[in-house]
Amino acid sequence: MYLSRVKIDYYNLKSIKELNHLGAYHSWVEDSFPEEREKPKNERKRKLWRVDELRGEYYLIVLSENKPDFEKLEKYGVKNTAESKNYERLLDSIKPGMRARFKIELNTVYSNAKNAEKGKRGRVVPVPHEKLGEFFLDRTEKNGFLVNKNELAITNIGKKLFLRKKEEEKGARVNLVSATFEGILTVTDEEKFRETLVMGIGRKKAYGFGLLTIIPCNE
Repeated sequence: MYLSRVKIDYYNLKSIKELNHLGAYHSWVEDSFPEEREKPKNERKRKLWRVDELRGEYYLIVLSENKPDFEKLEKYGVKNTAESKNYERLLDSIKPGMRARFKIELNTVYSNAKNAEKGKRGRVVPVPHEKLGEFFLDRTEKNGFLVNKNELAITNIGKKLFLRKKEEEKGARVNLVSATFEGILTVTDEEKFRETLVMGIGRKKAYGFGLLTIIPCNE
C-alpha cells in the first residue's frame, strides 16, 4: 500500500476550469494508474482519495495498492510535488490502545426506513447538522476504534457537486452532502482498524469520501 500526494495547481486556469466537480477528481485519480485504466471497473484496484488543505495550499491525497504514475498524478498538480510513502509501516504499527490524531471526510447521509416498503431500503437522506456527531460516533466501534465526543471536531459542513457523464440524464447534477471529522481516536481492534484504514468508511468512497488518515500521538 502507498499513500501519495501532489500539490494541486489551482493557479493554473485549466485546472480550475476542469476540476469543477468530484467526477473530474475521480477521473484524475484513475488516470494516475494507466496500467489499470484499461481494465474493466470490477478488476481495478480500490483507491481512496481526498483533497486536503495545508497552510493555504491544496493537495490531492491518494491511498492505493500500487504506486501511481507521477507524470499522470501531476496532470493538474504542481510539477515535482508528487510523492509516495510506503503505507505498510504504518499498518504494521497499529496496536490496541494506540492513540492517533485523525481526519476523515464523509458523505453524511443515512437510509431512512420510515415509510419504506417491506424488504426494501429506505430513502437516503442527509444527516441533520445537529446529529452529525452522533452519526460519526455510531460508526467508530464497528470500525475498530473509539473517539471521545469531547475530542471530536466537525468542520467543512456543506455540499459537493457531482456530475454524471451524460448531463442530459435525469439527476445528472447531484450535490453530495459532506462534513469533515477530526480529533483523537483510540484503537480497540487492530485488525478491524487496519481494514478500515485500507478500505475506508461510508458511501461514495470513489468520489473523495471515506479515507481515514492518522498521525500517531507521541505519548
